[in-house]
Amino acid sequence: MDDFGGQRPWNDVSTTLAPLLDHPDDDGPELTPIQCAAILARLQEIADQPQEGSIEPLLQRHLDDARQFMVVLQLCIEKDVHLLFG
Repeated sequence: MDDFGGQRPWNDVSTTLAPLLDHPDDDGPELTPIQCAAILARLQEIADQPQEGSIEPLLQRHLDDARQFMVVLQLCIEKDVHLLFG
């Protein structure tokens, strides 16, 4: 992907995670509650995928982080507020 050492532009990507993946870590536009809902649904699908055998510690950490982020997304949806980065 562009900005990650690749050549593929973000406008070629078709995923509900694009607003999150193409977002600066410390600034940038807010995510709307509608965007949060779409991101939440896709992250839930990813986190719910069955894992065979033992999970590598790094993968487990990423899944734990994703689940914590899903709590924040859910709060934004329930309270109808934008998600701010900063």
